[in-house]
Amino acid sequence: MGQTLGEPVKTKETASCGNSLYKVGSSCMQGWRINMEDAHTHLLALPDDNKAAFFAVYDGHGGARVSEYAGIHLHKRIVNNQFYKEGRIPEAIQHGFMELDELMLQDDNIKEEMSGATAIMVLVKNNIVYCGNVGDSRAVSCNQGIAMPLSFDHKPCNELEQRRITAAGGFVEFNRVNGNLALSRALGDFAFKRNRTKLPKDQIVTAYPDISCFELTKDFEFIVVACDGIWDVMTNEEVVKFCRQRLQKGMEPELICEELLDTCLSPDCELNSLGCDNMTVILILCLQGDDAETYLARVQRPKPTGKVENPIRMCEEVVPTACDDTFATPSQSPSTIEEDSDDEKPPMVFSVDEEVILPVTEVVIEAEPKKEEDATVEENTQDESKESETAK
Repeated sequence: MGQTLGEPVKTKETASCGNSLYKVGSSCMQGWRINMEDAHTHLLALPDDNKAAFFAVYDGHGGARVSEYAGIHLHKRIVNNQFYKEGRIPEAIQHGFMELDELMLQDDNIKEEMSGATAIMVLVKNNIVYCGNVGDSRAVSCNQGIAMPLSFDHKPCNELEQRRITAAGGFVEFNRVNGNLALSRALGDFAFKRNRTKLPKDQIVTAYPDISCFELTKDFEFIVVACDGIWDVMTNEEVVKFCRQRLQKGMEPELICEELLDTCLSPDCELNSLGCDNMTVILILCLQGDDAETYLARVQRPKPTGKVENPIRMCEEVVPTACDDTFATPSQSPSTIEEDSDDEKPPMVFSVDEEVILPVTEVVIEAEPKKEEDATVEENTQDESKESETAK
């Protein structure tokens, strides 16, 4: 954990916005950290596509420059590429992440910094929700009161992540990349992306995102997008329950976000680091045209019993040349890239069960909650480029 203050900064930056499709609240707090390095974005309509909404949280480490840059530019890189124009959204997201990383590498003010950022984003277009993730920030949906994660954390101790790290010449020590970085994918962190024999997505630390998607139905009540300052303290199930109970009482989403930050904030930082990080959360209410009374009735429904289909699916790796050929440097190996075997790919379905891997079509309700180790540039980002303490 980085350096901390003697007293936490509890001042919050809180915002809200909404239309007939969404009602959104957000809040962020510096907490015990020396500097605020998080950023977040919520756009009900993208500037270049007013039929798409975009929400994202960027958790910076080693400084705020990468998170702030990503908050301003990532959605532009996604929507303004050829894949997006062709309606190939997963490819557009993957390409957008990698292109953004390449642009920062070419920026003299960023490439030499020992800083980086996680990125968790949700894009909604044509009633399909797409979630892209690098790092250990997280997005979780609420389906009829059931927590269904849209992302999984990229930790160095994960088998697939460790395999890539070691293949690129790195190592994992104390559950950290090269004994330093506590996550295995990130924007920036260019000190870990210098193996000239490896493609950008195969570096020790990569900005290549995993992507999930699902069709947005009335069963989905809300989505929580937050940094690991929240998820280190509370499980997916606990956060969903926390938000849903307050929505059932008619509480505004931005106020729920503020209360969630206060709940996760540690009273002191002497014993452990939990609750001592910067904290950012976005709560997206999926109104889908419902008025306040109709939506309230939806979130007040009792949780179903038995088994419920989990519609969230991981997207396969698509169009590898989009990231490999476009961003390969002249010194990189031109050899053929071998396709990952099935056991190297992300799981195709998320389960809320702690032990059992469920069939693709089912998810257990009465499961023990699993404690997961993890972890806005508002539309007008406030630049706070300060030197930071240590890598996350």
